[in-house]
Amino acid sequence: MKKILVANRGEIAIRVMSTAQKMGIKTVAVYSTADRHAPHVKFADEAVLIGEAPSNQSYLLGEKIIEVAKKLNVDGIHPGYGFLSENADFAELCEKNNILFIGPKSHAIKIMGSKLAAKEAVKGYNIPMVPGTDNAITDIPEAKEIAKKIGFPILIKASAGGGGKGMRIVENDSEFESQMNRAISEAINAFGDGSVFIEKYVGSPRHIEIQIMADMHGNIIHLFERECSIQRRHQKVVEEAPSVVLTPELREEMGQAAIKVAKACDYIGAGTVEFLLDENKNFYFLEMNTRLQVEHPVSEIITGVDLVELQIKVARGEALGIKQSDLKINGHALELRIYAEDPLNDFLPSVGNLEVYTLPEGDGIRVDNGFEQGMDIPIYYDPMLAKLITYGKTREEAIQLMLKAISNYKIKGIQTTLPFGTFVCQHEAFTSGDFDTHFVKKHYAPEALKQDAEHEAKIAALMAVKHYLKDQKLLKLPN
Repeated sequence: MKKILVANRGEIAIRVMSTAQKMGIKTVAVYSTADRHAPHVKFADEAVLIGEAPSNQSYLLGEKIIEVAKKLNVDGIHPGYGFLSENADFAELCEKNNILFIGPKSHAIKIMGSKLAAKEAVKGYNIPMVPGTDNAITDIPEAKEIAKKIGFPILIKASAGGGGKGMRIVENDSEFESQMNRAISEAINAFGDGSVFIEKYVGSPRHIEIQIMADMHGNIIHLFERECSIQRRHQKVVEEAPSVVLTPELREEMGQAAIKVAKACDYIGAGTVEFLLDENKNFYFLEMNTRLQVEHPVSEIITGVDLVELQIKVARGEALGIKQSDLKINGHALELRIYAEDPLNDFLPSVGNLEVYTLPEGDGIRVDNGFEQGMDIPIYYDPMLAKLITYGKTREEAIQLMLKAISNYKIKGIQTTLPFGTFVCQHEAFTSGDFDTHFVKKHYAPEALKQDAEHEAKIAALMAVKHYLKDQKLLKLPN
């Protein structure tokens, strides 16, 4: 493999290109008109404009991307995450055009892309699943009867869904019909597919996922777990590895379950198997993400493995050079997603210009970044600017370093999730490890952030006055 096209943008495009270049592989960037001056365009060996700013006119144009790849004699395409990364048709298109898709085969993406098909595939592998329906439902009266049998509260989920879209918690049968209609409508709008299914709602779950890697020679390994329970709108903001609640025995049990899920769909490459863990430490298969995850750096740091490098090696037919027994957890890693969102205003997107943008540096600090000072934040894409990752020998050390790194991450011109990261890392529920996916609902109060911001502003103002008075005194001193 001599040349790779990265069918993505921002920090993940740079992340993939960094490893490719380290391996002596040339890189091609694609970009929209909104990203003409983006760092990933400058970072690549070659760059090609593929369309207008909206993603459906640029980054989602699979055939256009294939056309560019063929023209530039590209050997492989890495999709990153988002956009075309879990698009089975695009993976198939690569296969048909003799271009290596650096990811799983299209049939695995199809199976795991449907939550119902995924459940069906893993049925024979004795993997625990949350009680629920085996088939898609659109008939509301029938669905209501099923929900009563399962027992409220229940969860309605879009079969083709992800990122919390088409998902509704229903506490009782009186609100079932309205929530069902909303879930179907949202699923149609987001995925063009109104199929939903019902499962028992697990009240206080933790979101634990297992990183797996599989080659074409039948070898599958797991690279331990990631704790992803700190979420807003069912989307992750803070992730860490390892989880504080898993015993070595439970870790191995979940790891082996994840390997079975990979076997169920003849998986190849990097993938993530997601589980819910209830308060009694029972775990249930949730879904499989057939791509590299946003939070993959925390797994890389605690295992010392470059997952992108492994992806590329597996895609070109190499056997995994790592056995399960070779892998050990070393220290603790924490990741904060830096979103251009206002945590004081329900995490709504914050659009503007990066007037100041300075990254923190130092031992144990990693920033996977896709922006530069002076850039505008485009409204067309996911609002993530970067990922801030810290490493420590212990969890406490990683948390303290994260707090220090956040304070040294200077951003002006927009609002970001940095203050939320500070809130999380200082909260007793998080530091003690006693939290679940309802952390934001239970503990987060924007007022606390406002008070902190006002307190900091007062200190800054007092310091400014002090310096001013000192300067004035110096000016009045006789020569």
